[in-house]
Amino acid sequence: MFRTSVVKRFKTLFFVLFLASLIPALIQAQSVYKYPASKAEVVYDTLHGVVISDQYRWLEKQEDSAVEDWVAKETQFTRSILDTLPHRDEIYSQLKKLYDLTTISSPSIYGEKYFFFKREAGQNHSVVYVREGNHTAPARVVLDPNTFSTDGTVALDWMHPSPEGELIAYGKSEGGSEISTLYLRDVTTGKDLDLKISYTRAASVAWLRDLSGFYYTHYPKPGAVPEGDEKYFRKVYFHKMGDNPENDQLIFGEGRPKEEWCDIELSSDHRYLMLSASLDWTKNDLWIRGVNQTGSFIPIAEKLDGSFGGDVFGNTLYLLTNYQAPRYKIMTTPVNNPKMDNWEELVPEQKGVIRGFRIVGGKLVLLMSEDVASKIYIYSLDGKKEKEIPLPTLGSVGGIDGKQDGDELFFSFTSYFYPPTVYRYDMKTGKLEETDKMQLDFDLSAYEVKQMFYNSKDGTKIPMFIVNKKGLKLDGNNPTLLYGYGGFDISLTPSFIRGIYVWLDRGGVYAVANIRGGGEYGRTWHEAGRLERKQNVYDDFIAAGEWLIANKYTNNQKLAIQGGSNGGLLMGAMLTQRPDLFKAVVCQVPLLDMLRYEKFKIARLWIPEYGSASDPAQFKWLYAYSPYQKVKEGTKYPATMITTGVQDSRVDPMHAFKMTALLQKANSGPNPILLRVEPKAGHGAGKPVSKILNEQTDIWAFLLWQLGVDKQLAGK
Repeated sequence: MFRTSVVKRFKTLFFVLFLASLIPALIQAQSVYKYPASKAEVVYDTLHGVVISDQYRWLEKQEDSAVEDWVAKETQFTRSILDTLPHRDEIYSQLKKLYDLTTISSPSIYGEKYFFFKREAGQNHSVVYVREGNHTAPARVVLDPNTFSTDGTVALDWMHPSPEGELIAYGKSEGGSEISTLYLRDVTTGKDLDLKISYTRAASVAWLRDLSGFYYTHYPKPGAVPEGDEKYFRKVYFHKMGDNPENDQLIFGEGRPKEEWCDIELSSDHRYLMLSASLDWTKNDLWIRGVNQTGSFIPIAEKLDGSFGGDVFGNTLYLLTNYQAPRYKIMTTPVNNPKMDNWEELVPEQKGVIRGFRIVGGKLVLLMSEDVASKIYIYSLDGKKEKEIPLPTLGSVGGIDGKQDGDELFFSFTSYFYPPTVYRYDMKTGKLEETDKMQLDFDLSAYEVKQMFYNSKDGTKIPMFIVNKKGLKLDGNNPTLLYGYGGFDISLTPSFIRGIYVWLDRGGVYAVANIRGGGEYGRTWHEAGRLERKQNVYDDFIAAGEWLIANKYTNNQKLAIQGGSNGGLLMGAMLTQRPDLFKAVVCQVPLLDMLRYEKFKIARLWIPEYGSASDPAQFKWLYAYSPYQKVKEGTKYPATMITTGVQDSRVDPMHAFKMTALLQKANSGPNPILLRVEPKAGHGAGKPVSKILNEQTDIWAFLLWQLGVDKQLAGK
């Protein structure tokens, strides 16, 4: 809040703020907003006998001058509203304090080097540090993405140190595009080598131990394949140090389907290459080969209905798979003859989901998820459970790392009201200690979290986390924000979310629904929310909103929802299926036109998740829920903010553009439909903190305004 010792200045300021607070209310009182003109040029398509009209097909051509002009006018309109909202400075100030809190990751060990990320106050990006010898040695900077550009819009996308940590292969990209270029950095000198390989988006890298070369994934240069296909045809190459990368050897991918996603990595003992290829989010093929060998890879799993990953210890290959085990199991097989006939079950399917494992100190460390909360168990290499590592509360574990012959296990832990903390576990003594923790200057004991379970439309029990300040009255009048995703086997686990304190401190309730389509309960949970079963996702989310209302947390004039990417699709479905249930919607980087989505960017990779409108049967279920086609003229829609990034290379901005234009035309109610377009930004990865702060300020100011929280504050 603003402070002054002069009463007169305080009264003047209060009056100015009071007038400012009235502006949005006066705007909202109008029956219709004066939106920028969006010309309608109807295009008709006939798909499987159904005539589909599209008024805003022209907005798909993002680089057309007419589209650029439209975006500029929509942006000006949006800013004319968002910039007048009250408490913006207060919100920004609080957010900045939260984002200025120092964050540190758990270390990854390569040889005798401990690499970790750390971001301090005022930095746009996390910096890569290294400690040499042990985890308490002095840290020094190895790679600082904040030096890549003056405005923070050039980001570090990924990094892969060599087995002993002498070199780092890393990728950086501009403006959130994620179209990265590979560089090599000498860890000792902190300087880059004379190598640059373009088109290495989301690269996997597997080093030879003697540093004579490395394997990596690469995309074709524009012009080498038909236009648009440069986003596909991911292949594996080998680069010999000192050679021209133009002459790098193709290892895998020739003649394979263009949508196939391949990765290559080293076993943790650095003796074997493991090659994975997938055309479906639920399954992959897996092969293995000695790192110094040539010739064909040995098949481990091919054309099986499941996902596979693994590691090698001694002469044994340990496989983590959900093949015939939806919550995963661990199998073993001889590394020199890993065919399926030789597989033996080591750790059977558990009550929870096995998320991953590491072999540390001659033990098997399992990361589990039980009712959306992390657990860590230690097993012997013959499959016997020995102990559980105690965790502070209901939360999430990440970054598990350790050496096969070492005694140290590192991991990070966080929860809604437990700030990110790095732990070191001694495999010999069983001692667990904090090594780093985010330091807060406010009291977390003022807040509480509950995990509830509610019934969806078909009776399925769905978990939901509800967080709020203590002392909440269940009077049905609390401003509530409900968040969801529901897709791609992604789980929404408890984590420390900085921005929600802006909401909680003003009396808001924050809820996260763990709806189907995610991975919270393994493959079955995911399968229940994909393809022809996608409506389950929407039914689950609607039921969450209805439960919050029925249990007196809120009402339909105090309930807002938020989601991004696949969660943006969820928001679009909520807008069109239950516009009466929600007061406000924040729809971020969304998929919305599901009849044309696969024609843009990398979206053909998602056909196994959603289906394709080119298939008659799949068209039916896509058409049944595709939000863009379900907007109805004369409907009273909730207040909506749709966001996108100009350089989004995953979800094309056309979804946000077309939906905004259509909703602005169709909406018969008083609620605003706003489009927020971020320049020099993409889907979200690599976004600098400066841009995150501005976006978060807009979102929270919008929600506080629409749910009437700003009026409550103005009256205090």
